[in-house]
Amino acid sequence: MKRKSGQNPEITKNWKPATLAIRGGTARSEYGETSEALFLTSGYSYDRAEDAAARFAGDQVGMTYSRLQNPTVEMLEQRIALLEGAEACRATATGMAAMTAALLCQLSAGDHVVGAKAAFGSCRWLTDTLLPRFGIETTTIDGSDTAAWEAAVRPNTKVFFFETPANPTMDIVDLAAVCAIAKARGITTVVDNAFASPALQRPMEFGADVVAYSATKMMDGQGRVLAGAICGTRDWIDNVLLPFHRNTGPTLSAFNAWVVLKGLETLDLRIRRQSENALKVAQFLEGRVAKVNYPGLESHPQHALAMQQMDAAGPIFSLYVGGGRAEAHGLLNGLELVDISNNIGDSRSLMTHPASTTHFGMSEEARLEVGITEDMLRLNVGLEDPDDVIADLDQALRTIGR
Repeated sequence: MKRKSGQNPEITKNWKPATLAIRGGTARSEYGETSEALFLTSGYSYDRAEDAAARFAGDQVGMTYSRLQNPTVEMLEQRIALLEGAEACRATATGMAAMTAALLCQLSAGDHVVGAKAAFGSCRWLTDTLLPRFGIETTTIDGSDTAAWEAAVRPNTKVFFFETPANPTMDIVDLAAVCAIAKARGITTVVDNAFASPALQRPMEFGADVVAYSATKMMDGQGRVLAGAICGTRDWIDNVLLPFHRNTGPTLSAFNAWVVLKGLETLDLRIRRQSENALKVAQFLEGRVAKVNYPGLESHPQHALAMQQMDAAGPIFSLYVGGGRAEAHGLLNGLELVDISNNIGDSRSLMTHPASTTHFGMSEEARLEVGITEDMLRLNVGLEDPDDVIADLDQALRTIGR
């Protein structure tokens, strides 16, 4: 590969996703390194004062400050954009920095947002608590009910905000239908695609305007660093998001960007194997617990829609043990292989109790409204042999008499 091939759209447009995940966005220095270079610098120098002035004026291409640009971060942004099928991408320090920036950069007092009720706890905090503080009206609905989106629209509605599959209920939003409703009314759709990643689902193919990520999850996928990303058109990224990003500074470090670049190289392999493992584990659990929420199972009420939108169902699902918190915590405490952890998207199998961890900040009423009960558990199935994960769950279930 030539030094700049990975950043040449005339070349990368012919590459398949597996190739883009390894080589997309790569720009080699004069040393010809094979792995992406790690640029640990806060600022940049100039040969002449006029060069500095030209760069700040936007008349000269080049770096100015690492809150705005960094060569390593830029490579990651280009690679994610290529995988997503987006014109541009901006990376952020965390997934929640991405969600917050994607919303606040385009909203003002008096605007209205429609959001799905089933969402990550911190995303619900954005819609339920933060946005109203700034005079932004919000309405939360059942995201899986397409008609509810249309019914919630007001003259001042500016954004639809949702994730699919939803955390942790695994509700599926009909991407094509909801995005069509938004486009017909000039509403911007912001989709949290962290559960699927661009390896399994590309919302822009269904009409989404903006796709946001916790790149901590599948993209790194090995529990090492925090990162986020926001994808959109070049015009939206440069003229709507960038002023907010530049002046508020939710910047991704070069080192974390480099780690995520390495994670993307194995994303497709990891997430497809984890999806296979998750299906096998879900099939085992379906006969042992009260209920399993996994889009890959035919018993999931939106199985057909999920398989239309996704290339595979992913590594994450939720289940209801039956009973209450005591039974759920008892199962967790009985685990010997699977970790008790609130994270997802890791190569290790992880299990958590959403009501007391990831969604603890939501009111009990709001949790129950979307089905986050005291006996619900969320499981991220990793790359271990699925039979070992099943054996661990089997013995843990027996400790609580299941």
